[in-house]
Amino acid sequence: MEQAQDFLDESKALHALIAPLDDTAFGQATAFKGWTINDVLRHLHYWNWMAWLQLNDEALLVAQMKEIARAGGMRPVETAHVDGAAGQALVALWRAQAERTADVFAMADPKSRLKWAGPDMSARSSITARLMETWAHGQEVYDQLGVVRENADRIRNIVVLGINTFGWTFMNRKLDVPAPMPFVSLTAPSGAVWTYGEPSEAERIEGRADEFAQVVTQTRNISDTQLKVTGPVATQWMGFAQCFAGSPENPPAPGVRHTMMPQQ
Repeated sequence: MEQAQDFLDESKALHALIAPLDDTAFGQATAFKGWTINDVLRHLHYWNWMAWLQLNDEALLVAQMKEIARAGGMRPVETAHVDGAAGQALVALWRAQAERTADVFAMADPKSRLKWAGPDMSARSSITARLMETWAHGQEVYDQLGVVRENADRIRNIVVLGINTFGWTFMNRKLDVPAPMPFVSLTAPSGAVWTYGEPSEAERIEGRADEFAQVVTQTRNISDTQLKVTGPVATQWMGFAQCFAGSPENPPAPGVRHTMMPQQ
């Protein structure tokens, strides 16, 4: 699956960013709920492993889901899974697991149905979710370190996820789904133009693909981007777009999530 390679490439890009850091740097709190860089890596590592279990040990996957419920949340289980590892020791664990997960999904049938916390999902959807989480949680690390990420066209996977969750974003908030979806025209990192939906002058979203991906993953408030949003439906959607599963989440307040000044 192309998505398995895209996930691995995104993991490698994040690894290149954090590889030069000393262990103390991983204790920095990011703008995402105060998570440290260590917290981010523990989270990514654990759920990359859980995705690997989907194809290798479904019984252990189910047992881990029960352990999360017993522990009252993910964070204690994520920390216990790596025995409290931090810094570069944690980086090594995360990088090795990302490679194992990418390898097993590369050989999987994209349409195979896999066990998960909610409804079963396809193998393609599972590894795409790992790519999305790596990219989204990576954003707070890039921001904290004062680095503007150079994106690649593999973010199209995240854009498509954002498009496909248009209706779900409204249903998740118990709102009627407006129709049709606004027209979306985005410029890819390569300069290509990606379009979705039926052309419309009244309801449309235009701009950079990476900024659209930031909005649907809630790593930026729409007001902190240069996206051009036209129409009440498009405005409402971009106000609370959410491409990830779970209860409704609100995007960060304007100005909260941004690239920090580079550390001296």
